[in-house]
Amino acid sequence: MTPVANPSFDLSGKTALVTGGAGGLGREMVAALTRAGARVAIHHLGQDAEARELSEAMNMSGATTCVVEGDVTDWDQAAAFIAAAENDLGPLDILVNNAGFMAAGKLTEMSLEQWRKTIDVDLTGVFIVSRHVLTGMIERGGGVIINLSSQLAYKGAEDFASYCAAKAGVLGLTRAMAREVGPTVRVNAIAPGPISTPMTETSFDANLARERTAVLVAGRMGEAHEVAPSVVFLASDAASFMHGQTLHLNGGGVMP
Repeated sequence: MTPVANPSFDLSGKTALVTGGAGGLGREMVAALTRAGARVAIHHLGQDAEARELSEAMNMSGATTCVVEGDVTDWDQAAAFIAAAENDLGPLDILVNNAGFMAAGKLTEMSLEQWRKTIDVDLTGVFIVSRHVLTGMIERGGGVIINLSSQLAYKGAEDFASYCAAKAGVLGLTRAMAREVGPTVRVNAIAPGPISTPMTETSFDANLARERTAVLVAGRMGEAHEVAPSVVFLASDAASFMHGQTLHLNGGGVMP
């Protein structure tokens, strides 16, 4: 039997873009990717101070990062911040579609504007940024796209209809993309459970947080640093046979 080489988690020489990179999950993803050797473009919208503070900290530790800004729901702005990232760091090998929006509200009271904002950021934004990045990846003969979904795409949640719908859409889009652009570009998803981040802290009150964690095997909220390593795995050669799959980092809340 021919020995099988150990899969590599080394991302040296690779260039990544993390949308929403200045937020709770994004910061940990940026740090994890840089530790694995990747050059990372930190995308944000309206968080310039936070993004630059993170970039400076990463660069002082020996990493190579840059900061780009723009609205993922705007076709032209997305094209511009992708071009800026590639101008600074080189052609993109890895895209992490992490930018997200969550707002609580009963379906019977939700405005069309509220619905559209969630769908636009959490689903349409994934399409727009991926659409701009894919052409170059295909022309260069390879790349990785990692989309952020949620356990709520599977189980649903009262007062979060738009978020559940958007994140379920991300799973469908991930599978369709994987079939259409694979094996040249590997496309997979991550579906976290309740993770302690600034976004969830503003959306979950204490009672809701207790309800969400009571059903988890882990018995607690997850931490952003517990999600970030999965991005490195999916971006690396260790995940070379994974296409259209979803990693479930949810503390045992959903076991599909």
